[in-house]
Amino acid sequence: MIGDHRGLSRRSLLALGAGVAAAPLLSACGGVSTSGADGGAGSVTLMSNQFSPVEEKQRFEKILQARVTGEKVAFNQVETGIFASTLQTQVDAGKVQVSAVGALHGDLAQHAERLIDLDDVLAGLADRGFAAELTELAKLGGTTTKYIPWMQASYVLAVHKKALEWLPSGADVQKLTYDQLLAWTTAGQQATGKPILGIPAGPKGLYHRFFQGFLLPSFTGGQITTFRSPDAAAAWEYMKQLWAQTSRGSTNYDNLQEPLQRGEVLIGFDHVARLVGAPADKPDDWLMVPAPSGPKGLGYMLVLAGLGIPKGAPETDKAKDVLKALTTPEVQLDVLRQNAFFPVTNVAIPSDLPPAIALAAAAIRAQREAPNAILSLPPVGLGARDGEVGQIFKNCFKEICLDGKPVQQVLDAQAGELNKIMDELKIPCWKPDPVGENCRAA
Repeated sequence: MIGDHRGLSRRSLLALGAGVAAAPLLSACGGVSTSGADGGAGSVTLMSNQFSPVEEKQRFEKILQARVTGEKVAFNQVETGIFASTLQTQVDAGKVQVSAVGALHGDLAQHAERLIDLDDVLAGLADRGFAAELTELAKLGGTTTKYIPWMQASYVLAVHKKALEWLPSGADVQKLTYDQLLAWTTAGQQATGKPILGIPAGPKGLYHRFFQGFLLPSFTGGQITTFRSPDAAAAWEYMKQLWAQTSRGSTNYDNLQEPLQRGEVLIGFDHVARLVGAPADKPDDWLMVPAPSGPKGLGYMLVLAGLGIPKGAPETDKAKDVLKALTTPEVQLDVLRQNAFFPVTNVAIPSDLPPAIALAAAAIRAQREAPNAILSLPPVGLGARDGEVGQIFKNCFKEICLDGKPVQQVLDAQAGELNKIMDELKIPCWKPDPVGENCRAA
């Protein structure tokens, strides 16, 4: 699965019709095989930690059969730990059996030296319209392309149109600022007598991603290095004010689509996979819009998957053809329809998609293409300690917003905990922080 949502995405999105053939795939062409891990001599084995549910895997195999017309492709889906160990052991031993790999940016980053350069492939895909920030990420911190962008997800705001009556004068809901969001939610609460905003601050909610990828980058321009800066203190002071206008039920919300569906709140921030259920029944009553902008810009978290080729891989030329095929407009839209992953190319979103998915796709694109966008990534290189770092951001929320402790005091204490982890790991920073050795809070 792409991102943090671990299963909920597929159930919620696919229930809307994205796993049903809303439009039939092209008739299968000859010479294609997706017979599991071994497609036979001359085939291209694509190993990936994506599409782990059996139904997803089967649907992707059908896409390969229909669209990858020139090569035999064996799709080998494995768990993330097996993906990492297989890629490492095969390349390091010089006995590579997989021809191509597909995984999240963070999963590929730790293997940058084990992947071949793909500048030649990227040069032949100029018509795909990859955004510059995606092709820069694909260099994995180096100077050459190490993977081809494959598919993406993100987080946005879902808005019931009823809430628009309290939108501040002159505000554009598609181009909100954090100050406007605060004024809007304040007016909504005054008018209705209850908060109209919800965030996923429940036990399994992804609210730490809001702080890591949206609020803090928008106020500080960073995520880790600026953790306890004056700008970060201003961001958390703002969060205290916003929390005062946020539903207290949020601490029980693991996803926002259910409270939005029930009408408990009218505005909700969450991963797109955890929002699309809200507009499913009455899509004309809903909007999905980009996250707000702060003093530094529009911070947003991109969950990006890419396709690479290991050094020493068999059938390299054929693998390159497969990578090209998986970025065609037809395949990008098939993956959106069938498995609810969003395109990374400039392909036009068709009008016959399930409306909720079309709303989400448009919001993701608008967010990414905003002129003041600040791209943030989920942490790269933390491995099993990602949960510990996420907890530090959750601790800040609890102590500042729920317990009312002094902001700077909390940030200084939590920065000490953060730096203990970062000093042990000794890893470079990831966007939006500047790339450098031994990332830590300044």
